[in-house]
Amino acid sequence: MSKFWSPAVRELTPYVPGEQPRERLIKLNTNENPYPPAPGVEAALRDFPADHLRRYPDPESRALRAALAEELGVAMEQVFVGNGSDEVLALAFQAFFRQARPLEMPSISYSFYPVYCRLYGVERRTHPLDAQWRVDLDAFGQDAGGVIFANPNAPTGHGHGREAIAGLLERVSEAVVLVDEAYVDFGGESAVPLVERFPNLLVTGTFSKSRSLAGLRLGYAVGSRELIEGLERVKDSFNSYPVDSLASALGIASLADRKHFEACREAVITTRERTRVRLEALGFQVLPSQTNFVLVSHPEFDAAQLFVGLRERGVLVRHFNTEVLRDHLRISIGTDDEMDSLIEALESQCRQGHP
Repeated sequence: MSKFWSPAVRELTPYVPGEQPRERLIKLNTNENPYPPAPGVEAALRDFPADHLRRYPDPESRALRAALAEELGVAMEQVFVGNGSDEVLALAFQAFFRQARPLEMPSISYSFYPVYCRLYGVERRTHPLDAQWRVDLDAFGQDAGGVIFANPNAPTGHGHGREAIAGLLERVSEAVVLVDEAYVDFGGESAVPLVERFPNLLVTGTFSKSRSLAGLRLGYAVGSRELIEGLERVKDSFNSYPVDSLASALGIASLADRKHFEACREAVITTRERTRVRLEALGFQVLPSQTNFVLVSHPEFDAAQLFVGLRERGVLVRHFNTEVLRDHLRISIGTDDEMDSLIEALESQCRQGHP
């Protein structure tokens, strides 16, 4: 540790992203979309006027927000955009969760949430998942300083329906409830229509998963005007030009091609279910998933050894070395060919009786 670091930095435990390998591997570890972005994205990238880059982008990102608003069925004033949903989440932690009462979250969910709590000095209170590995909405208390969870949840894959979320909002009405919908397009039910009924609901989303734009870094939030204004106040105190002109143009092009979006989404869902059946045939326990990944375990094999064995066979998945998850692997859904290679590698290990 450097003597120049502030005390708060010394105490941080940063988020650890999935490995980005340099060698050639079948990459099923970071929940990226296996299919390319909409053709219009490539056209917009090719035709983008380089001269536009000498000027600052629109600080309000009005064109992108208008396109998102039309797609989501809300007013532009109810939409906020940023550099990936992680940045939007970071701004939300600063805007809403630095309260006298603790922020409540599941004990197993997106692992960036505890990192932000430490970074911004937010006290947190965690609740275990229920017996079926689902987020226990009933556990969140009315005295919470805020509530946050991914829906569908990561890395478990289960998602609650809209009416279940509405029930939570009716009970927790005096604090912001943030529903992180990074994976909602792969089988979940969005809570966005509830923002008209519940002024304390903030829904976040990303272009990284179902829009195949993880390399672009583009995310958004939807909520009441007062919540969006809170995000804008923090953003304008930190970086008043968060979304660059090129990212905005490519995001708009992605939103314009609904047919491509639906085709890729359905392909991922179909491959996920096909993979689930094949994994179960090998003896794996597979949690039900409404995402572009599955969380699996095997009663006879150590997950860490399976992870190493798969990597040696050219397949990279995610292993979380934590007490609760160390017996599990999270497997992103790739193309059919990539998932065939995964199954073949696992079959090889199972036949040998060891990883």
